[in-house]
Amino acid sequence: MTVSIVVAAALVGPAVFNDHMRRAGHGDQPDVLEHAQEAFYSAGLQSIGIGLLVAAVGALLVSVVTTRRLGRWLDALGRGALRVSAGRYDQPVQLDGSSPELERVADAFNGMSAQIQTTEARRRTLLTDVAHELRTPIAAIDVTLEALEDGVLIPGPDTYATLRAQSARLARLASDIRDVSTAEEGRPRLSLEDISTANVLEAFARQWTQRFAEAGVGLVIPAGPGVTIHADRARIGQVLDNLLANALRHTFSGGHVEVRCSVSDGLVLVEVVDDGEGIDPRALPHVMERFYRADPARSRADGSGTGVGLAIARAIARAHGGDLQAHSDGPGRGATFTLSLPSSPNLHRS
Repeated sequence: MTVSIVVAAALVGPAVFNDHMRRAGHGDQPDVLEHAQEAFYSAGLQSIGIGLLVAAVGALLVSVVTTRRLGRWLDALGRGALRVSAGRYDQPVQLDGSSPELERVADAFNGMSAQIQTTEARRRTLLTDVAHELRTPIAAIDVTLEALEDGVLIPGPDTYATLRAQSARLARLASDIRDVSTAEEGRPRLSLEDISTANVLEAFARQWTQRFAEAGVGLVIPAGPGVTIHADRARIGQVLDNLLANALRHTFSGGHVEVRCSVSDGLVLVEVVDDGEGIDPRALPHVMERFYRADPARSRADGSGTGVGLAIARAIARAHGGDLQAHSDGPGRGATFTLSLPSSPNLHRS
């Protein structure tokens, strides 16, 4: 850059200077012209030299200041990375006065740290919950085997049934943990196709009517024309299975469960409404969390559920671009679970 400035000044300056001297009437005065040229060269070179020196000093100062500030910002990012690697996620990286580009880097880093913190919290909660859930069936199997060894129990159908039931409970827990982890990570495999809600509900009527009748609970599932949706038949079946099993588990003999299907604001709504136990307002925001139970003692005692069915159902609904919501007016006043799914682009009654 410096060489370019000097060369440009040497080539352009004298010609311009001589032209101005001739216009001023000094073109026929060689002595005056020579002295003026010498003065011009000297002044020009000194000016250029001083200017370049000032520019170099200024550039050096700016470079030092910028390098120091950049070093502080990079050091802050480095310390933040060390904190995250050490498992400390509660101190976000602050880059005060940095450039917009570095601010975006800091925001992305803090977002990543928050996501890691959430994932780590879920992992710890899951391990705690799984350990708690495994304790009951393992204890039951252990007690049964100990009684057999001591001769307190005689091997027979009841003993084998107990062992099979607890073994099945462990298998169901393992399957549910796999399903909820897959679904909540947003990577369930969906085999999408156009399906009719009428056909799906008809199949569920055949599958569940007898079970509800044996429990003394009435079941009403709409028949007739339904709505075509673009969804995974098996996954939607899994959601409805969970909702009906949940409704049956929390509805007393003599109660009723009704399934409703409608379309609203471009969404297909499938509601499972019961007049059973209802949900306490304090528990309502948590009913679809993993392993949450409003009455943990009862369900753990009878092994009626692993506590992840609703979490799986909601995750599957969201994987379809929909949602699953719960509503209850309180204990003893029943509950409504609403599955919402985006309508098919070619929505029609079928």
